[in-house]
Amino acid sequence: MASIYDFTAKSLAGEDVPLKRFEGQVLLIVNTASACGFTPQYKGLEALQKTFASRGFSVLGFPCNQFGRQEPGDAAQIQQFCATNYAVSFPLFDKIDVNGGNAHPLYQYLRSEKSGLLGSSIKWNFTKFLVDRSGKVVARHAPTTTPEALTKEIEALL
Repeated sequence: MASIYDFTAKSLAGEDVPLKRFEGQVLLIVNTASACGFTPQYKGLEALQKTFASRGFSVLGFPCNQFGRQEPGDAAQIQQFCATNYAVSFPLFDKIDVNGGNAHPLYQYLRSEKSGLLGSSIKWNFTKFLVDRSGKVVARHAPTTTPEALTKEIEALL
């Protein structure tokens, strides 16, 4: 049976990162975009990272350009934007597709584990998947759910 630890993703720097590296941590996996109405959620995601990292928590950001072409930049531009505007310290990965035939295998898995209200497809940027320390996908949250609203849920898993 697959788990999130069976997947590898490329970092923005181009390094292959086995997700096994995050084994034993609580994770919030989010598809992100730099030019979206939800982009200010980077601030809340970074606040969660700073608050809970020392307790074994990490946000994993996956830029995606599938929704309104709201992530048009290359890896260097995405990194610069996130560092300059939100001082992002959590891991950011290379731009991926989250839906369709070219969807990253991790997102195929996440979607199969937790469907959304209207089916398994990701509906927009900043959809959030919460993963417990054993690698189980325990929740899926819509883009409208703010990072701050997940505090109690994250604390319960830590």
